[in-house]
Amino acid sequence: MDRLLSGKRALVVEDEMLILMMIEDMLRDLGCESVKAAATVSQALALLETQNFDVATLDMNLEGNDSYLVAEALRTRGVPFVFATGYGSPKIRDGFSDRPVLKKPFMDRELGEALARILAPQTEVNSGRIIGV
Repeated sequence: MDRLLSGKRALVVEDEMLILMMIEDMLRDLGCESVKAAATVSQALALLETQNFDVATLDMNLEGNDSYLVAEALRTRGVPFVFATGYGSPKIRDGFSDRPVLKKPFMDRELGEALARILAPQTEVNSGRIIGV
């Protein structure tokens, strides 16, 4: 799984700087060619307007606001993504229950497994399952 994302471009949408840096490192370790970051909904939407991404991680709560506008934009563009949350069992809005949810903080193995599931649609997806401690 070390090179799962070899040559891919990733978007990380996360408002906690330390967690953002951790996810960036994990994605690079998984082989990402490029990792771009956004801390707000508006920053993420601006990046999506100007750049193409192959995969994304999306914090569910950005500075007190939900991130479903970004989730919609990712889905519209066909970009596979996983949600991340620091809260217990979040309620996932209708239409997104098929997305894996990572419980922060998570390990690189958990991120890799979640990304492998969304990048391999022919395999059975364990939808809406919260991953992590």
